[in-house]
Amino acid sequence: MAFLKERLPCVMPDCDSSDAAGLNEDGSSYCFSCQGWANNYDNPTKFRRNGRDVMGLTTKAPVLPSKPVEKVTNIKTQTLKNTDLDISKASFNSLKDRGLSADTARFYGVKSLLDSEGNPLQHWYPYYQDNEIVSYKVRKVEDKDFRWVHLKDAANKKLFGQQLLQGGGPLLTITEGECDAMAIYQMQGSKYAAVSVNNGVQSLNEIKANLEFIESFKQVFICYDNEPKAKEAARNVADLIPGKAKIVILPDGYKDANEMLKAGKSVEFNKAFWAAQTYTPSGVINLSNKISSLSTREQKPSVPYPWQGLNKKLIGLRQGELVTFTGGTGLGKSSVVRELEYHLLSHTNDNIGIVALEESWERTADGILSIEANQRLYIDDIREAYGKDKYIELSNKVLGGDNQDRLWIHAHFGASNFDEILSKINYMIVGCNCKWIVVDHLQMIVAASDDKNERSLIDKIMTELRKIVEKTGAGLLLVSHLRRLEGNQGHENGAQVNLSHLRGSGGIAQISDCVIALERNQQSQDEDEAQKTRLRVLKSRYTGEVGIATHLQYNVDSGRLSEILDKKDDPFTEYEDSQDGDDDIPW
Repeated sequence: MAFLKERLPCVMPDCDSSDAAGLNEDGSSYCFSCQGWANNYDNPTKFRRNGRDVMGLTTKAPVLPSKPVEKVTNIKTQTLKNTDLDISKASFNSLKDRGLSADTARFYGVKSLLDSEGNPLQHWYPYYQDNEIVSYKVRKVEDKDFRWVHLKDAANKKLFGQQLLQGGGPLLTITEGECDAMAIYQMQGSKYAAVSVNNGVQSLNEIKANLEFIESFKQVFICYDNEPKAKEAARNVADLIPGKAKIVILPDGYKDANEMLKAGKSVEFNKAFWAAQTYTPSGVINLSNKISSLSTREQKPSVPYPWQGLNKKLIGLRQGELVTFTGGTGLGKSSVVRELEYHLLSHTNDNIGIVALEESWERTADGILSIEANQRLYIDDIREAYGKDKYIELSNKVLGGDNQDRLWIHAHFGASNFDEILSKINYMIVGCNCKWIVVDHLQMIVAASDDKNERSLIDKIMTELRKIVEKTGAGLLLVSHLRRLEGNQGHENGAQVNLSHLRGSGGIAQISDCVIALERNQQSQDEDEAQKTRLRVLKSRYTGEVGIATHLQYNVDSGRLSEILDKKDDPFTEYEDSQDGDDDIPW
């Protein structure tokens, strides 16, 4: 058995096929066009056809084309006899099987070969180059298989029907089939010529080769088949001609334009055609089409902060936003988010997920219970003094009843791979129905990575966290550290924080909806002052308001943070007695 090696011109003296001969591994050749067989392709001495020796044929060496003949991929080659491929036997007729009139066929130059009863056996679709026919696509009606007949080098042939248009007109329609182009022309009253690619959904390169011609039209309608691959191919074409492409969406139940013609649905087709909207790539919207949803959209669920000053600046804490808390080492970032965790647990019905990477799950639970008890139960001696029975009762109160199954904790201490963290966050939101996620803190995730480029890694992490927020609508509270300052006064000595102080990357500031900084002079000789923290809003995408929001006082005995509402107790500003009865809130 000889295996096919490649396709070449036929060596049979009476066959003009340029690519139908199959060269076998043993050197023999078989032509799929004329059915001829040669014993040696390079030096043929014996010819056979239909099992018989062919007499009276002189041998000839194969003549290879001077230019490469176009190779058409993913097309079935029909084994028609040479006599079946005689264009002289074809004429302009109606294509009954396609519902196309003789006038339409004549306009496009499509000829057909008829049987004795006048039914089409073959369609001959002409392809042009420089106003000259260089190829025919010959389609057999019976099984719809087709093959190419190249009259000349056809590597640069135009789109089907392109010879009918000079370019620069108001409208062009592109289809993925010759009959679809002809059907559209006919259904539109023979007013607008349409063109077709020659290889269906795989002809993007053909579009690119004729892009100058296509772009010369003011509007380009793309009418591909009504199936997923074709729709994707249509979008790929539309991407090449932004601003002028319109994709025609055919009614359900119809495969293509020609099928609608045959079904007598010309009116329905034209309604769909003229209703086509200018294509916009994914992620780009026409705002005019969104007015209804814009005016009727629901408000983002929000919860007031436990501190008046933050509410005045930020108008609450909202789901669907990423809020970053930052500050120097030991300034109480975890204490602030712990207060917020307890606040959400006690003032909403929402589930809460906590990823605290610097502490065990027991420490996280103790911290929340401590707020309810107003005692630092995370300290062993205080917890022992509180009593086991009382602790169990407190746990049942805070974590049981209406709060049962509402608090979910990532039970892992230390640095964790980001993909693992991401998976846990997604599970908390989707699987545990958590509406709020707390991540404490960003740098522990960075530390677990092998990537030494801290800046790019933080950008990646922040982007992925942002995607989660946008996709799920959950609220995310993130703790992040500051870089160390040069000079004598650092953040632990009360230095003012700005966005440039965020450690590692500007992506933290850019991607966060809100950034809140903690400022405190923990080294102050005044013990009372050392326990007072200033909250400064560095960014608020929602309100645009920034600056000092409020001040919090830490109580050593209870472990709680309470808001300072009296200016006299504000260690950061000079107090002046009010003369006009203004309220005493420091904003």
